[in-house]
Amino acid sequence: MARHLAMASQLIDEDPELAHKHALAASRRAGRIAIVRETLGITAYAIGDFALALRELRTYRRISGKDDQIALMVDSERGVGRADRALEAGRAVDRAALPTPVRVALAIAMSGARLDQGEPELALGELQIPELDPNRAFEWSPALFGAHAAVLEDLGRDEEAAFWATRAEVASEALGMNDDDEDEIFVEDGLIEGEFDDEPAVETPVTDDDPAEAPVVDDESTSEEPTEDAPAAEEPGEDAPKEDS
Repeated sequence: MARHLAMASQLIDEDPELAHKHALAASRRAGRIAIVRETLGITAYAIGDFALALRELRTYRRISGKDDQIALMVDSERGVGRADRALEAGRAVDRAALPTPVRVALAIAMSGARLDQGEPELALGELQIPELDPNRAFEWSPALFGAHAAVLEDLGRDEEAAFWATRAEVASEALGMNDDDEDEIFVEDGLIEGEFDDEPAVETPVTDDDPAEAPVVDDESTSEEPTEDAPAAEEPGEDAPKEDS
């Protein structure tokens, strides 16, 4: 299961379809583990299966008690054509309690939902957060500045839009986000050989009740007894020489 999760993480940007297959394979082995449902939701979002993404991310939140994927949930509601539900989901969380990157991502998603409803002024207001500082660049700054520029352009405020678009580019360059990533990813054949053959497609509609049933879990794999912890290493005696730190 862990190896499938690792491959999903490695492949999510290069080959989201294959990453999703790895996430599905992990869910068949450990469908009741929060990170498995989170990974499956993220890969479903990456391939545009927003109904499945919603189901899995809701289940992840229920298992973990965390709201760190709320932005993807809001965007997934938009993806299934429910901008009103997206705004409700975003307003239901305490933004002050969210980590800064999550709070920024939520602001961008909420702004998009406002645009879906034809409310560009309110969309701009969603982005008016303390992190919108043109003089400081963090990991979230390029996306936030770019979203701000796009809304300003929709409002016909071209000069301001050009300024923020420039700030987005400067922030990306300052953070090294424009560098080419030449890392190679090697996929072990043993992980995927025969793993994904003849898998039936499953419809995953989203309902208001959203029972979020867990994927089929291999009983044998989930019933294994945990291995005993390895014995702790013996403490060195008082006479043992101390190593330099």
